[in-house]
Amino acid sequence: MILRTFITSLFFTGTFSMFGQESVPISRQDVMASVSENNTTIKISIEEFNQARAEYRQTNAIFLPNISASYTGISTTNPLMAFGSKLNQEILTQNDFDPALLNDPDQIQNFATTFEIQQPLINVDGFYHRAAAKSKMEAMSLKRQRTADFLEFEVSNAYMQLQLAYKIVDVLNKAYEAAKANKKLADNGFRQGLLQRADVLNVEVRLNDVKNQLQHAESNINNASNYISFLMNDDSFLRFRPTVSLTVNSMFDSNKTVSENRSDIKAMQLGTQALEAMNKADNMAFLPRLNAFGSYQLYDDDMFQADANGYVIGAKLSWDIFQGSKRFGKAQKSKAEFEKSKLQYDQYLSKSKLEFNKAQRMFIDAKNKLDLTALALKQSEESLRIRTNRFKEGLEKTSDLLMAETQYAQKQLEYYQTIFEYNYALNYLEFLTRE
Repeated sequence: MILRTFITSLFFTGTFSMFGQESVPISRQDVMASVSENNTTIKISIEEFNQARAEYRQTNAIFLPNISASYTGISTTNPLMAFGSKLNQEILTQNDFDPALLNDPDQIQNFATTFEIQQPLINVDGFYHRAAAKSKMEAMSLKRQRTADFLEFEVSNAYMQLQLAYKIVDVLNKAYEAAKANKKLADNGFRQGLLQRADVLNVEVRLNDVKNQLQHAESNINNASNYISFLMNDDSFLRFRPTVSLTVNSMFDSNKTVSENRSDIKAMQLGTQALEAMNKADNMAFLPRLNAFGSYQLYDDDMFQADANGYVIGAKLSWDIFQGSKRFGKAQKSKAEFEKSKLQYDQYLSKSKLEFNKAQRMFIDAKNKLDLTALALKQSEESLRIRTNRFKEGLEKTSDLLMAETQYAQKQLEYYQTIFEYNYALNYLEFLTRE
């Protein structure tokens, strides 16, 4: 188990944060493997498919016979049943036709073993019910696949959140170390009379501000780790560390678009087909049904004996001509459900294309923003380098140095946040166009 490996690795690997909490290295592949195996949503989708498959298997009844067996024992003085029981037991004699015995028979026991079989021959509405159940089963299979696709998309985003959280901590750690160094320089300058007390206080405020941001960033690492644990259905809620740093992912294939073969869209198509088949089944319920039947009986006046036997075979053509307009209303209802499903499918397809267009624009915006933030980061880094050198020589104000330092940290955070937005847009496009 992957999670057991994580727990074991707690004792051998990991790094300590500024608060002393140990983290466990984890790769995106490890998360995805654990999610595929343990995620509750996936397990629910599997059981939904199993339910639909069981309903489909129930429709085998339109082809397979219905076989039953029964054993009945009676004791009677009813004239008709007494005469019939003797007849079935093949023990009827001339004396039994005496009117006095016919009208007032002695008590008689009858034990009967019966085997019955019913075989459907023509059941048109049953065929359409079976087609509907099959479409539903296939739709649930595609829904299960789309659930797995969504969780893969969710895992990628959650893992990127963890990567981003660690990047932010790295940036703030460097800013914190720089703030401490500036605090040391400010203290030295104050003792030498080169700086005023207000300058030292500004540096201290900056130091505390970075420390607070760092604490919040550490909490975000725990939040991202907990969400990954939730996806993996792991209640240990370990603190994870990504094995790969946050980087820009590959480009998106611009030729891809939303396809009607996408699993969730195809599932809606099959759902519509199922409702169409149900409507046809309701309409076919007006037709007659033809079924064959047969039975084999064993009779005796002693328990568990069978001195006499007989059989019955035949066929039955039945036709429910009128059921108080119940079937008319049922057919109208299924027709409305079918028409509604077609409209919902068209709406869902249109909305999916709308989401794709929005995602494309989001991706283009993120790409442009990534280029701009990368340039701004280089500029702020160079500005900080120049001001730091001038501050060491006493040629730069403390406030200007702090502003340059703050701006550089902000540009770093913006850059990594933009990388996350770019990768998210890319993953979302891949998710929307996956078949």
